[in-house]
Amino acid sequence: MLLCAVLTLLPLQAQDAESADWKSDINYLKELIDKEYPFLYKKVTREEFQDAADALLLMADEAEDHEMATGLMKLIALFGYGHTSVGLGNTPYDLRQLPVHLKQFKDGIYIEGVREEFSNDVGARVLKIQGRDIDEVYKKVITYFPAENSQFFKAYGMSYLVFTEILTAEGFIEDPTVPVTLTLVKDGKEYDREMNPMEKGERTPASYGYTQNKDGWISARDTNATPNYLKHLERIYYKEYLEDHNAMYVRQSQIKDDSLMAIPEFYDEVFKEIEAKNIEKLVIDVRLNGGGNNYKNRAVLKDIIAHPEIDKVGNLFVILGDRTFSACQNLVNELDNYTNAIFVGEPTGENINFYGDNNKEELPNSKIPVYLSFAWWQDKPQWENQEWLPPHVAVQMTFEEFANNQDPVLEAALNFKDDNFVLDPMDYLTSLFMKGDIETLKKEAFRFSKDERYVFFDLEQRFIEVGERLTGTGMVHEALFVHQLNTELYPESVATWYALGRTLKEAGMKAESLEAAQKAMELASGQPQLQKQLKDFIQTLE
Repeated sequence: MLLCAVLTLLPLQAQDAESADWKSDINYLKELIDKEYPFLYKKVTREEFQDAADALLLMADEAEDHEMATGLMKLIALFGYGHTSVGLGNTPYDLRQLPVHLKQFKDGIYIEGVREEFSNDVGARVLKIQGRDIDEVYKKVITYFPAENSQFFKAYGMSYLVFTEILTAEGFIEDPTVPVTLTLVKDGKEYDREMNPMEKGERTPASYGYTQNKDGWISARDTNATPNYLKHLERIYYKEYLEDHNAMYVRQSQIKDDSLMAIPEFYDEVFKEIEAKNIEKLVIDVRLNGGGNNYKNRAVLKDIIAHPEIDKVGNLFVILGDRTFSACQNLVNELDNYTNAIFVGEPTGENINFYGDNNKEELPNSKIPVYLSFAWWQDKPQWENQEWLPPHVAVQMTFEEFANNQDPVLEAALNFKDDNFVLDPMDYLTSLFMKGDIETLKKEAFRFSKDERYVFFDLEQRFIEVGERLTGTGMVHEALFVHQLNTELYPESVATWYALGRTLKEAGMKAESLEAAQKAMELASGQPQLQKQLKDFIQTLE
């Protein structure tokens, strides 16, 4: 059973408390992880984690409780798994939120929902928080969130930008109880808005990440109409025949049985209607799906595979999004492995292979629950362990499209044309390489690197990984071709030049390796840690 731990990140109700023995709690946590959860040292080394824990220990005598609580959040976030988190809800260390609900769209971060007293600000784009550029605040605040990738933070962590304890911890404000100034732009006008934080634990009334018009809150979306992906949110899944496209639309927002109908029964009904009406397309929308029980994925796969008229390129579409997480990550992995689904939308909020199910471990003094994952879920080989499952066709929603109830993602699926479309770019490029058709390979690689439909495919990183695997198997000449092509595709990338430099060194071409490394060093200006790494590499060539 793979249960989404996101709810543990949403604080509930505060209580009064005396200061905890933070040193004892941190030492307990260090020993617990070393003894029971050493496998979590995957994205962060034991040494890095222990150093961060020791730095937090040094703060304990002088720091206030809210500083230690947020420091604990930042410490656990180092593991980089969404199911491994700190739950401050229903503890004395709950966080304060500004009375806004933020959401990130293609064109920026907007106030998607707001308390009624700030109704004039709903739909405004956020430019700054307390005079600091929103991008700067984002980079600081994300370190407190157990983000598997930027998509997961986008889906579940945007409130961290307006948690005043976190803003205090990063020095943006002096105290979590003071007003905060947001610099906003709306209707072409830029202005400042000062807001006081709400009471501890008070949160936006939201469903699947979208503000509901109740309890004194209003949404930026025109609620006179509702797009398919937000219809019937009281139901876990629903289906609708889209006659104009002869397509069946299914929205499934959890991996669990609805009270009205179990998953196997529901999908049996879906395919009975497909057969009865001779429906050509099936669109399964899991952009809101944060997980559940992944043993229930079997029924979905079974019915799709049993219908070859649907399970073919151009007839089966799956809509992904930033909330696609946990057991739903398993579902889309399996759909990718065993069906001909075309994925449309945005990348998932979870790594392809990940640590999931967690244990609740309560710190003995503060009583703060820490959720530590113990189950490794691997649906794909180690070398396919990307940070997310990317869509085959990338479509991002703008704020205006959201506010006006447009759905460019569903439209892209319904109006899909397979002209010049490649389902698996790497497999296609590999086949060209094996055939020796280098001219076509280069032409197509450049096309993929410029085509917005493949923006999330990360061709650059895939080429680096392929080149490194080729080098590791002794195919250095072939690896050099891949890395050199990558520098042509992405000439301003430090990573491509550094990878080329390492491979040139393996080939015994030290002069050329030094030239590539120096190019990487130039591009790494302003990145001292990376420059040090490159400097160390260059010293091995001199």
